Amino acid sequence: MTTAPAATAAPSSDLPASGASRLLHPDPTVRRLARITLLNTVGSGLSLSVGVLFFTRFLGLSAGRLGFALTAAGLCGVLASVPAGRAADRWGSRPVLVALVALTGLGTAGYTLVDGYPAFVALACLVAAADRGSAAVRNALYAEVLPADKRVAGRAYLRVVTNVGLCLGTGVGAIALQVDSRTGYLTAILADAASYLAVAVLFQRLRVPGWSGVASAEAVEASKTVENGAAGGRGRNPALRDGPFLVVTALGSVLALQFAMLEVGVPLWIVQQTDAPRITVAGTLIVNTVLVIAFQVRATRGTEHPAAAARACGRSGLILAASCLVIGLAHGTPAALAAVVVLVGVALQAVGEVLGQAGTWALSYDLAGERSHGAYQGVFNAGMSAALMIGPAVVSTAVIGHGLVGWAALGALLAGAGLAMGPAVRWARRRGAVPV
Repeated sequence: MTTAPAATAAPSSDLPASGASRLLHPDPTVRRLARITLLNTVGSGLSLSVGVLFFTRFLGLSAGRLGFALTAAGLCGVLASVPAGRAADRWGSRPVLVALVALTGLGTAGYTLVDGYPAFVALACLVAAADRGSAAVRNALYAEVLPADKRVAGRAYLRVVTNVGLCLGTGVGAIALQVDSRTGYLTAILADAASYLAVAVLFQRLRVPGWSGVASAEAVEASKTVENGAAGGRGRNPALRDGPFLVVTALGSVLALQFAMLEVGVPLWIVQQTDAPRITVAGTLIVNTVLVIAFQVRATRGTEHPAAAARACGRSGLILAASCLVIGLAHGTPAALAAVVVLVGVALQAVGEVLGQAGTWALSYDLAGERSHGAYQGVFNAGMSAALMIGPAVVSTAVIGHGLVGWAALGALLAGAGLAMGPAVRWARRRGAVPV
């Protein structure tokens, strides 16, 4: 796939001198992507804050039926990632992304009209498939519009913007929660739908090097070469035949269990197994968000080479293991001390998170090289989606009822996945998949 030349970065003299401008990325392409990301995530934060209450209180779904629908939707999201990535290689990442984002927006708006449980399950599956498919294609688009040596740092910057956007959206959603009316919830969901449609328009206007309404000649030729040569025949997915890449995807998926650890394991642990005040749950999210915003971009430095990215994953696994042990020690301690211990553990988790994200992002691009980014990002995103789907069950089963032993087992799993990245990259080197 064609990548943007390094010359796309704007010279520093073009940037305004104000203090606020220092927060802006120097690359104009990343700045455009950041504006798109901010709009999208503000809408997502708004919808996430009210979605469960709207579905249960105003659509009349029980917790069990809602849980089944969301599980089915998660499975659809996993299954959609690979074909969405392949579609991006065949027809271009931008048109496929525009179509999937627009479909997500229309599906989100459909929640306000849905009548009946079967229709709700079908719609939830459609929205999840379009949303997770668009995530895979979006990562492939980054490979096209950003220089190879700027992709990981660019994604880190966009992840910071994502956290800011979600915080803003959640804050606005709190107003709808306080109003607590059907009209307020409907307005929030429709605002999220409108943000998706606006994002689709902005992606359509985004300049993609080599794109003129059809896939570039270079991209088409590269796709044919991969499919007919290295992939072993037309129509075969090269990423599914790349052993080192599949191993890295699997290990990255294990590291991604940390998100379920933060979002499910820690809140349940605080409420059910410690004497820490319940407000500590909110405190853990604040600590994580602030540290990710502060350090995610910095964590990408030095991950430009595959071996360094693998070492970042190894450090991530060890720090996450330490985080698990610290959080587990909160059981049986006085309330104030338990809260402090949990917050220290979550701070460690945030450090492990930014290192792990930086390392796995770099490897997802490096092991793909410049070959069929849609296919490779589709497979990688499917692994991450699978981790997000099964993570809550795995983490809650491991830690609740098993105490420190359960946390230690989870920590060992995370540490093992991180440390195994090194051998996986060395295997890729022996096969010539990545540069030495």
